[in-house]
Amino acid sequence: MTLGYVALVLHAHLPFVRHPESDYVLEEEWLYEAITETYVPLLRAFEGLERDGVDFKITMSMTPPLVSMLRDPLLQDRYDQHLAQLQELVEKEYVHNEFNGHLRYLAEHYIKEFQEVRELWERYDRDLVTAFKKFQDSGNIDIITCGATHGYLPLMKMYPQAVWAQLKVAVDHYEENFGRAPKGIWLPECAYYEGLERMVADAGLRYFLTDGHGILYARPRPRFGTYAPIFTEAGVAAFGRDHESSQQVWSSEVGYPGAAEYREFYKDIGWEADYDYIKPYIMPNGQRKNVGIKYHKITSRTAGLSDKALYDPYWAREKAAEHATNFMFNRGQQVAYLNGLMQRPPIVVSPYDAELFGHWWYEGPWFLDFLFRKAWFDQNTFQMTHLSDYLQKQPTQQVCRPSQSSWGYKGFHEYWLNDTNAWIYPHLHKGAERMIELSKLEPSDELEWRALNQAARELLLAQSSDWAFIMRTGTMVPYAVRRTRSHMMRFTKLYDDIRAGKVDSGWLQKVEAIDNIFPNVNYRVYRPL
Repeated sequence: MTLGYVALVLHAHLPFVRHPESDYVLEEEWLYEAITETYVPLLRAFEGLERDGVDFKITMSMTPPLVSMLRDPLLQDRYDQHLAQLQELVEKEYVHNEFNGHLRYLAEHYIKEFQEVRELWERYDRDLVTAFKKFQDSGNIDIITCGATHGYLPLMKMYPQAVWAQLKVAVDHYEENFGRAPKGIWLPECAYYEGLERMVADAGLRYFLTDGHGILYARPRPRFGTYAPIFTEAGVAAFGRDHESSQQVWSSEVGYPGAAEYREFYKDIGWEADYDYIKPYIMPNGQRKNVGIKYHKITSRTAGLSDKALYDPYWAREKAAEHATNFMFNRGQQVAYLNGLMQRPPIVVSPYDAELFGHWWYEGPWFLDFLFRKAWFDQNTFQMTHLSDYLQKQPTQQVCRPSQSSWGYKGFHEYWLNDTNAWIYPHLHKGAERMIELSKLEPSDELEWRALNQAARELLLAQSSDWAFIMRTGTMVPYAVRRTRSHMMRFTKLYDDIRAGKVDSGWLQKVEAIDNIFPNVNYRVYRPL
C-alpha cells in the first residue's frame, strides 16, 4: 500500500552564452559539457526506462536561456565540432596508452560513451528540446519553466513590471517551444518574496518551488511542514525543499558524490597531458583547460590530486546502485514515519540542479536510472510523482503566506547582494525604470519597434542572476562583469537612440544577431500593471 510520494525535481539551467562575433569563447563550453555529460546521459537513461516498461515520473525545469541555446543552429554546429574533437582525442588516447591496460580500458569506455552521445544527438536531429518533449508527451516528465533569464526576483520587487516581464516572457517562450502552457515554475534560485504569488497566478501557473524554510516559517505555521504543499491566498501552491533527501545527494561531505569509487572531477588530462600532445584540444591561445577526459577516482577525502588512484566505471556503477538502494530505503522509512504522524500521504520534494547529475557527479545519471528501477520494482511504500499530479490527487491543503527565502547561502538574498556584486543593482534598477518608460511609447516605424524589443532583450539578459552569482563565487568573474556591462551599455544606447528618434540600423542589426534570445518578445510587457 502506498503511504506517500517522492518527487524528484531537476533544475536544468545555464545562462545565455552565445558569441557569433567570436570564433572561440571558453564560456560557450558550459553548454557543450552539459550536453555531453548531463542532458544526453539523462535522455539515454529515460530511453532505457521506457524500453524496459518502467513508468518513471520526474519534474524538470528547462529555463528559457537553456531551451534557446539548445535550439540555436550556431551553437548546434559548434557542439558538433566540440564533440568531434573529443572523439578524435579519445581515439588518440586509445592508441597512446597501448601499453597501459587500465588507461586503455578507460579510453575505450570514453570512446563508447562519446559515440552513444553522437548517436542520440543525431537521432533527434540535434534538437534535445524535442527529445525531452517526447517524454513530457508520454507523461514521464513534467517540464516546468523558470524566470525568462533567471533574474533574481526579490531584488526586482520595487519594479513589479520587471518581475512580471521575467514571468510572462518565460511562460510565452515555454508555450512557443512545448506547445502547451507550463503548470509550474522553479523560482530562480528558489527566491520568493511576499506578494510574488499573485503574479505567478496571473501568469497562469499552478505552483512554484521555494526553499524549505520559506514553507517552515510561513504564517500560520504549516501543520505538515515541508511534507505537504501549502496554498497561497492567490490560489497558487508552494512546494518546499526537503532538507534530508537534499543533503544526501548534494553534500560533498556527507552525500553520495564524495564516495571514493566515483570519478574525480578536478583531475583532467587537459591539465596533465604533455603540452605538445594536448595543444590541439585546449584553448586556441594555448592555455590549458578541462577537455572532459578524466582517468582518476576520488580515492579518499584526504588524497591530494597527485595521489588519486585510477578510476574504474564498473565499480563506480556498483556504488551508484548501492547509493540508489540506500536513497530508496531512506525515503521509504521517511515516508512511512511521516504517514504515521500526519495520517495522510506525505510528499518528499527533492530538488537538485540537473547539472549535478553527470557534469559534477559523473555517476549521477546511473544513480537516477537505478533509483527509478528500484522504486518501480522493489518497493511499494511510496510512489514517484510529478508535483502537478500530487496536487490533483491531494486538492485540499492548508492556506498560508510563505516566508521570504532563497536556497542560497544563509537562505535569503546575501549571495546575490554583497560587496562583490552590489554595484550592478543601481544600473539594473535604472534600466527597469527606463524600460517601463519606453514601454509606454508607440513606435513610429519598424526600426523603432525592433529597437524597443531589443532593449527589452538586453535588460532581461543583464538581469540574469548568474552574473551576480559568479561574481560572488570568484570564478570567471571578468566574464560575468563584462556581460553585465555589455548588456547595460547596449540597453543604454538603445534607450538614448529611441528617445532621440535616431536608431542606428546597422548597429541594431549586429546586436540583434548576437543577443537573439526571445525572437517574439514584445516590449509592451513592461507597461505598468
